[in-house]
Amino acid sequence: MAITAALVKELRERTGAGMMECKKALVESDGDIEAAIEAMRKSGQAKAAKKAGRTAADGLVVVKISDDGKRAAITEVNCETDFVAKDENFSGFAEAVAERVLASDVGSVEELNALPLRDGDSRTVEEARTELVAKIGENMSVRRFERIATETGILASYRHGVRIGVVVELEGGDAELGKDVAMHIAASKPAYVSEDQVDPEVVEKEKEIFRAQALESGKPENIVDKIIAGRVRKFLSEITLVGQPFVKDPDVTVGKLLADKGAEVKRFARFEVGEGIEKKSENFADEVMAQVRG
Repeated sequence: MAITAALVKELRERTGAGMMECKKALVESDGDIEAAIEAMRKSGQAKAAKKAGRTAADGLVVVKISDDGKRAAITEVNCETDFVAKDENFSGFAEAVAERVLASDVGSVEELNALPLRDGDSRTVEEARTELVAKIGENMSVRRFERIATETGILASYRHGVRIGVVVELEGGDAELGKDVAMHIAASKPAYVSEDQVDPEVVEKEKEIFRAQALESGKPENIVDKIIAGRVRKFLSEITLVGQPFVKDPDVTVGKLLADKGAEVKRFARFEVGEGIEKKSENFADEVMAQVRG
């Protein structure tokens, strides 16, 4: 029987499982959707699908750099609790996913999920995730990844515990400087490398806010523009890497530090576990009972 897109869609809606898993189950059941659902329940995929709606805002950030130091990958893999984040099965899965990201050229999580978890492994990333959800009993997801490559520069990284990771591409300087800058980025969370990367619309919106605040406070209009200019400079210094005071020496900006070393940051990636995810607050006793009930 032909496996149509509509059939795959229906199975996804009924089980919550991934597209590749649904297609595989339908192929094995020759298009019999009820048989496919039964097989998925037996394999644990349906159990995993039941947990798919639960918020996974904990987890790990993993950084990998190639042996030649020219390619790096940073990956966030989520689970529901810090208890599971410390589980060696979960951390092993996250490490394997990060290695796969580094070794591949896929551009999306969906494409990554369809790859073998490891070389020679018959399971895809998604199949391994589903098995782990069924085994441990928490929802999990590969949330995001980013790769950075360089031809002539240095790739440096820093990981603060397991929740924050940074990769930096540096032209000039050395490995020690790269690690210092990566550590600074982990601590200070710059949004951009320099002012020229900041969207002009972002600056204009801030100007409007500063103007309204200045006028509201009763400042004379003839000095409002000067006040706005000063506040914009401060705003840009706070959100740009080169404008921030260096964490190890606040009397020196990162820009000055780099200039003194004859170095330049080309780009960076900073991941923090769960950032941007709204984590639902639950009663601990209720959460334990929910785990017990499965």
